[in-house]
Amino acid sequence: MLESKDQFKAAYKQRFMSLLSKTINEATLVDKYVVLASLLREEISTKWVSTNDYYLKQGKRQVYYFSLEFLVGQFLELNLQYLDAEDTCREGLADLGISLQDLIECEPDAGLGNGGLGRLAACFLDSLASLGYPGHGCGIRYKYGLFKQQVVNGYQVELPDNWLRQSNPWEIRKPDKAVVVKMNGNVRSELDANGRLTYIHENYLPVLAVPYDMPILGSHNDTVNTLRLWSAESVDDSFDFASFSRGDYTSAVSGKYSVEAISEVLYPDDSNYTNRLLRLKQQYFFVSAGLQSIVRRFRLKQKDLTLLPDFIVIHINDTHPALAVPELMRILIDDEGFGWDEAWDITTRIIAYTNHTILPEALETWPIDIFRELMPRIYMIVEEINRRFVADLHQRYPGQDEKIGRMSVIADGVVKMANLAVVGSFSVNGVAAVHSELLRNVVMKDLYEVFPWKFNNKTNGITHRRWMIKSNPDMTEAITDVIGDSWIKNPCDLSLLKEHAGDPAMHQKLKQIKRLDKERLAGYIKKHNDIDIDPDSIFDVQVKRIHAYKRQLLNAIHIHYLYNRLLEDPGMDFYPHTFIFAGKAAPSYYFAKTIIKYINELAQVIDNDVRVRDKLKIVFLENYNVGLAELIFPASDVSEQISTASKEASGTSNMKFMLNGAITLGTDDGANIEIRQLVGDDNFVLFGLSVDEVLDYYKNGGYNSRAIYESDPRVRQVLDQITGGSFFPYVPREDFASISRALLDYNDEFFVLKDFDSYVTAQQKINRLYQQPDVWGSMSMMNIAMAGHFSADNTIEQYANEIWKLEKCHPTPLG
Repeated sequence: MLESKDQFKAAYKQRFMSLLSKTINEATLVDKYVVLASLLREEISTKWVSTNDYYLKQGKRQVYYFSLEFLVGQFLELNLQYLDAEDTCREGLADLGISLQDLIECEPDAGLGNGGLGRLAACFLDSLASLGYPGHGCGIRYKYGLFKQQVVNGYQVELPDNWLRQSNPWEIRKPDKAVVVKMNGNVRSELDANGRLTYIHENYLPVLAVPYDMPILGSHNDTVNTLRLWSAESVDDSFDFASFSRGDYTSAVSGKYSVEAISEVLYPDDSNYTNRLLRLKQQYFFVSAGLQSIVRRFRLKQKDLTLLPDFIVIHINDTHPALAVPELMRILIDDEGFGWDEAWDITTRIIAYTNHTILPEALETWPIDIFRELMPRIYMIVEEINRRFVADLHQRYPGQDEKIGRMSVIADGVVKMANLAVVGSFSVNGVAAVHSELLRNVVMKDLYEVFPWKFNNKTNGITHRRWMIKSNPDMTEAITDVIGDSWIKNPCDLSLLKEHAGDPAMHQKLKQIKRLDKERLAGYIKKHNDIDIDPDSIFDVQVKRIHAYKRQLLNAIHIHYLYNRLLEDPGMDFYPHTFIFAGKAAPSYYFAKTIIKYINELAQVIDNDVRVRDKLKIVFLENYNVGLAELIFPASDVSEQISTASKEASGTSNMKFMLNGAITLGTDDGANIEIRQLVGDDNFVLFGLSVDEVLDYYKNGGYNSRAIYESDPRVRQVLDQITGGSFFPYVPREDFASISRALLDYNDEFFVLKDFDSYVTAQQKINRLYQQPDVWGSMSMMNIAMAGHFSADNTIEQYANEIWKLEKCHPTPLG
């Protein structure tokens, strides 16, 4: 079908008739996209079926990656590239009067994630399939994703992300694989005929978990793994006919909607009890459904479940899927008849855990009453896990109740999910060297003392296939012309570029490519924001979730300071800058939303001032997603990685910027440290407090943010303008009062003012370096050259060899 242009055209026209019962001339753009996607899925399905058949018959050890997010982006263009079908389809469609690019742009981003956690999971799935490893994803099929972000009058407004409105042609609904997840109710115990104590879950709410499978195609191989996403449905349709007949239509379908709400939205606003409960429902829903499905499939080949750890690894991506520990215990004990010790041995040899944060609010805890009411049997199991673990701790640490309390799974009225994940797993990894060190020595120091063999580091990675080959084809071609194409399969071979880092001709070539990428982004900004930006200006970019510790506020305050400086000294040495922001704030995170408002108001002040607007611009790009990121990274000159040292576990946007030749302006935090070590101090612009300095301030005090406000006129001027009223005459004073309170009254928790002077100096360095083309070109090339180290392929090889113990497979398509 894809072997020749004529075969493709014939198949494409025939598919219109069979799928849509219409001709191409009658079709909408969406119709044309859906038909092309269905043809590709058919081509992929042959490999998909043979891959699954091979895994089952050969009894291959497989990993199942449980994650609440999979930020997979768009599939059409990537699948065309992986099938070597892009040229054939482009030419065939052109003969039919259809632009392939129009169809690519028609595809919506899948609303299955938000930030780095989900993008990492998607990169890992891509690398698993492309390297030929048996590995699958397990998550939730969110109907409306996180939300669609709009900026209205400078404020973030959340709208539903109805990404499934035009259907998803890549997924297959599999109702025959559905399972029931039991929630609420009560549990009673009784002795069975053999005198064994059994537990019966009664009066529960049954939730039907229906899987939707999406193929994850490997690059230029025959491996197709599976992303299984679960949708919550009512078991009996829950339609109350009596209520409907009385005209009470809401009550008639309330039961159905309350169940379906489980898979409606990613991260429902948890500022109220109902939505907090919904988050816990989501976590149990997809964990239970996924584990039931895995055990059922395992039984197709093996009857002896004691062999489960020989063939299955469950990897939980952060604490959201930590309920896998007690749920697998429940399945083994209640459904399969194992005793506690044997079930615990199996569970703790199957589950591995990645920790992604050291922020206390992200190390999830759940109040006992919520946990117990929703999952009565699971709570009983967690309680027993805790009882046995604490008993062991008392023997090891007699009289050290405070230490034991810190390690307990249940303590102070809450269930501690990170502790549960550590206790119930065989591997615990951080996602950057410094993050893993902080886990061992600070955050989980006590647990590390008990389980030192579990802890290890696996620095995050990104897939170069999407973030260079797909999104930056001109750069891909230029690099290949210089060092050959071995880096495409072995991204660490990008290091061959180091030999050419001083080549002025190569600098000029990369500068030309960067200029074209900047023109494309400028075109997008003009179309969507109606702002003209100069492609010859420095594109200084910070794109990530809006959060106080990520310090978009520091970036904005510095721009505000620059504005003041340019007014005071119009002739100062300053190369034109365009500062670009993108990212979403959680709906209930009002401080983060205030930062978005501040950025947008500052942008308006600057843009309205003819004295500076040709030198300084701010752009806030709304609704940041994978598709937009593919435009931004190739066009960026400066990568803002300015989180408070010790707060960012790793980061992955830093790696994407680096791969595309941007220079990192960053703190010694997360993977920034490893980037700087690889590229060298001369090719990285460092500023700010170190991790040790930050931790010392937190532990011993000694920081006074108000003293900086009093002593630094630059800081004082900006903060007075933010809260004074005259600088932003159309913004109520109380709108920005929280900024002043956070920085002064609450002593600047994330050291924005402490790092301000160092940040100003670093930005001045960027300004000087950019005006030295050969120096900047060499820095850019060194960053690209060392980016292969952060390939997800490299990271997955470490997971596969050191944690999962997987073997590469080479399935043959069924003929």
